Amino acid sequence: MKGLYCQQNSDGEEITFAFQERENLPPTSEYLVKIQVKACALSWIDRKLLSVMKLESESLPVGREIAGLVLEVGSKVSFFQPSDEVVGILPLDSKESGLSEVLLVHEQYLVHKPGKISWVEAAGTIRDGLRAYTAFHYLSHLSPGKTVLVLDGASPFGTIAIQLAHYRGAKVISTAYSAEDKQYLEKLWPAVGIRQPLVARVIDVSSGKVDLAESCLEETGGLGVDIVLDAGVRLYRSEDVSLLKPRLLPHKHDILMLLAVGSHWVTTVADLQLDPPDSHCLFLKGATVSFLNDEVWNLSSVQQGKYLHILKDVMEKLSAGIFRPLLDEPIPLYEAKVSMEMVQKNEARMRRVVQL
Repeated sequence: MKGLYCQQNSDGEEITFAFQERENLPPTSEYLVKIQVKACALSWIDRKLLSVMKLESESLPVGREIAGLVLEVGSKVSFFQPSDEVVGILPLDSKESGLSEVLLVHEQYLVHKPGKISWVEAAGTIRDGLRAYTAFHYLSHLSPGKTVLVLDGASPFGTIAIQLAHYRGAKVISTAYSAEDKQYLEKLWPAVGIRQPLVARVIDVSSGKVDLAESCLEETGGLGVDIVLDAGVRLYRSEDVSLLKPRLLPHKHDILMLLAVGSHWVTTVADLQLDPPDSHCLFLKGATVSFLNDEVWNLSSVQQGKYLHILKDVMEKLSAGIFRPLLDEPIPLYEAKVSMEMVQKNEARMRRVVQL
């Protein structure tokens, strides 16, 4: 059985992707479900996290967000039957690549896929939906009437986050990294419900001359933003700004300035550094900082029920048209290697899904 795997050279720096032949699957037993994979989304591999969790190896499987058809179920499987359509995220310690024709997956990592959505849509939405739910419902407690700032809203994750925030009754502000991003965000309208733009204000930061904090304070009447969901921040003024993305990222002080009283800053920066003056600013505002790591659901099984509920709700909202993912054209399997190289280098602006 063939699958796509990530390999790193001897010095641990450069990584390559290659298809490898693996051993045939063992018989389906107990709580395992045999799936014929129909689509697999490509996501960035966090090798640092895998190393910390003692899960890094010379050959890492590629592709964890899968959608497929159930072929067989184990003797103790209670949620699924053969011919069911399912979608899920393979666990961190999975040894098998999602870009395989057939997989064995524990039933606790799967939910039913609604029949009206495609395999590609299901696989391409499941992780971004999970991240948005984690950020808004479990880290920042989103509620109607809140003001939400989503940085880089024209990304696959930003698009889903905007749609979820608007659906929950929040006022959404977003940043755009280019004129194309700005145009895309301004044309985001809900497929269901009240016909109004999903983003109340799009802040184009592509010129590097726009003051993000000033723009957000102006939009909120000087009160500040209730929830900030970043896509990376600059920690120091002296950082290399010759590259495009670092130049467009806001400085951490800009985020601190635009926060409202009692606000929540949800960050994707694993090594965020806050100095004592920064902490004092948060203290004065009664604000909190939370770290978005969507892998926590798989790192602990204590809240497995909530995790499955989130995945199920993501699929329901996708089926209802509330979620409309930012997907690239489906990729054939023979192009998966090149596409994964682009994803790992953060060169893909749309979610890439391999159709098997």
